[in-house]
Amino acid sequence: MPGTTLPASGTAVAATAARPRPGVVLATLLTCQLMIVLDITVMNVALPRIQADLGFTAASLSWVMSSYTLVFGGLLLLGGRAGDLFGRKRMFVGGVLLFTVASLAGGLAGSAAWLIVARIAQGLGAAAAGPSTLALLTTTITEPRARLRALALFSGMSSAGFAVGLILGGLLTEWLSWRAVLFINAPFGLVVAALASRYVVEPSRQRARLDLPGAVTGTVGVAALVYGFIRAADPGWTDPLTVTSLIAGAVLIGVFLVVETRTAQPLLPLRLFTDRNRAAAYANFFLGPMAGMSMFFFLTQYLQDVRGMNALGTGFAFLPMALLVFVLSRFIPRLLPRFGPKPVALAGTLSMTAGVAWLTQLEVGSGYLTSLLGPMVLTGLGMGLAFSPLNVIIMSSVPASDAGAAGGVLQTMQQTGATLGLAILVTIFGTVTRTATGSPHEVMVTGMTSAFTASVIIAALTFVVALTFRREGERAA
Repeated sequence: MPGTTLPASGTAVAATAARPRPGVVLATLLTCQLMIVLDITVMNVALPRIQADLGFTAASLSWVMSSYTLVFGGLLLLGGRAGDLFGRKRMFVGGVLLFTVASLAGGLAGSAAWLIVARIAQGLGAAAAGPSTLALLTTTITEPRARLRALALFSGMSSAGFAVGLILGGLLTEWLSWRAVLFINAPFGLVVAALASRYVVEPSRQRARLDLPGAVTGTVGVAALVYGFIRAADPGWTDPLTVTSLIAGAVLIGVFLVVETRTAQPLLPLRLFTDRNRAAAYANFFLGPMAGMSMFFFLTQYLQDVRGMNALGTGFAFLPMALLVFVLSRFIPRLLPRFGPKPVALAGTLSMTAGVAWLTQLEVGSGYLTSLLGPMVLTGLGMGLAFSPLNVIIMSSVPASDAGAAGGVLQTMQQTGATLGLAILVTIFGTVTRTATGSPHEVMVTGMTSAFTASVIIAALTFVVALTFRREGERAA
């Protein structure tokens, strides 16, 4: 922070004396989170027009999505700890500004390479701002009930954002241009950065050193794993570069864990996983997106390619799910204190599993009202109940000094799980469609239902993990 010095003793200092306004801060942080999550799915419905305008090949088009998720997922841990050490407000504002400028550059892209570079820069900005978003929320809103409501809203915004991205992408692409999908970030990003600069209070921080060995091994390891799984979706699991990336990633993650046990100020404090509820919450933040991303990815294609919907209609098809997830997030602050995390998470994971299982019955002639609305409602109900409590469980139980790291791990689990799950399911889809018989639409739907079957297995694992949550009054493990 300009004009701020750290005393030699290493005592905590407050970087600003700005008067906090929790309502303004909450709205600012939620808007940032929505922007970051939206950009994971908002480009989906615009991909055909992007391909036509910029000359992407069928194989390279997937990198419009993957370049963002790869950088975002790979750098989240580093972004979380950097916020703890160098100032969360500084990382947040800087990340938002980078994300905003990169969005503007992407909207002006004149070539495929230009757009990919802009998406990479968006990922860098999101990785810097994302962990600090959650950390600033927990350090700004300290009253327990208010924090519970804020964390539930944050989780609801995160979950609903996937569907809202498809709706917004459809609206902007159909009414304006695919470029508007990126331009829309600019005004919101500037407002968020301005409000954060004025109203967000920099939490106290300690003199510390960045865990560089952990940063390198952890970041490169996660990036290698994400890249390997993304690549496996196209040339297959036996591709030499795919295998090399996965092995390198696994080795580096192993080295990273060893480093983290031996450093005094780790990038990833392993003590975050010592609490049973918190460890289970992290596990389901990994598994849940693995199962849930299949619905957004494959149903978008089904509605457009099989059912002939336009971009706008495809986006609005997900509206009931988005509304349900967000509305449920408003009730979590009442449900969680009354029932505890276990019953709420069990009900949610069971509903999500049932919704995905229903999609395995999809056919070429399936109608929206008879075959799609029901699964969307069940899945939306499940996501609202299963994942909204997880933010609360994780962030309400960590010390302020670990808030940035905890938020970084949370979002790393979510992002890596979504990317890994999508790569696995797309690989299953590709394998099945290469040998399936019938019309092109029948072959496509056969591949989709096979991918949904795999999603059911992953979703069922979230139910198993939810069984391990402690009940209210049970002694901490």
